[in-house]
Amino acid sequence: MFKGLGDMDLSKMMEAAQQMQGKMTEMQEGLARLTVTGEAGAGLVKATATAKGELTALDIDPSIFKAEDKEVVEDLILAAIKDAQRRAQDKAAEEMARLTRELGLPADMKMPF
Repeated sequence: MFKGLGDMDLSKMMEAAQQMQGKMTEMQEGLARLTVTGEAGAGLVKATATAKGELTALDIDPSIFKAEDKEVVEDLILAAIKDAQRRAQDKAAEEMARLTRELGLPADMKMPF
């Protein structure tokens, strides 16, 4: 018998493994759906990104579009995207840590993407 498993029979071990696999799948699906919004320019530009860092939405206040401010607008857009990506990755890491504690998995487990 494996060390630490005591007298647990094979069917109970298989059931526990299936439950753990189900929880892992649920955790991965939850992290894949996670999106977070970041912003720049006091909310004039908002970007939404997934935990993988993929941009899913970009909302730009039309009042910032002026020909002479092209570089400023570009900088705001990039800043909002980076903020959203950073926030999404931070949120995913927090969620991963919470779920690994809840499931009793190793603390150094990596995100599934």
